Amino acid sequence: MLKNLDPLLNADLLQVLRAMGHGDDLVLADANFPADSIARATVTGKLIRLDGVDVPRAAEAILSVLPLDGFVDYPVRRMEVVGRPDYRPPVQEQMQQAIDRAEGAACPMGSIERFAFYEEAKKAYAVVATSEQRGYGCFLLKKGVILAAD
Repeated sequence: MLKNLDPLLNADLLQVLRAMGHGDDLVLADANFPADSIARATVTGKLIRLDGVDVPRAAEAILSVLPLDGFVDYPVRRMEVVGRPDYRPPVQEQMQQAIDRAEGAACPMGSIERFAFYEEAKKAYAVVATSEQRGYGCFLLKKGVILAAD
């Protein structure tokens, strides 16, 4: 155990989060996402598993240490529901709440069509797979920067 560090952040996940650079994307995925095959195409080729955890809880842990990119319109993008691109199911609403809490302000998510999401996910740094059973619990998180004070 480490002080002030969420216990969900295992060594593999912490290493990936630390190694990512500004602008790199992290996939946070539900249990239905083709996590293993997509992960093989990512920068690290690495699949990080957070079994027994849903997406909002995983996001809370990740966002406790990962700065989101403030230089883009949407540092978090969600997978659109097929045939209903503007609909946000409960898992996405809960993710929005986790983002807003972590950022201390409203930080709207962007959206991306399902198959385009898979293609973007292949370009990500790594994939984090959860046990989230609700559909459309798939997100891309873009890492930002932490600037030193003058």
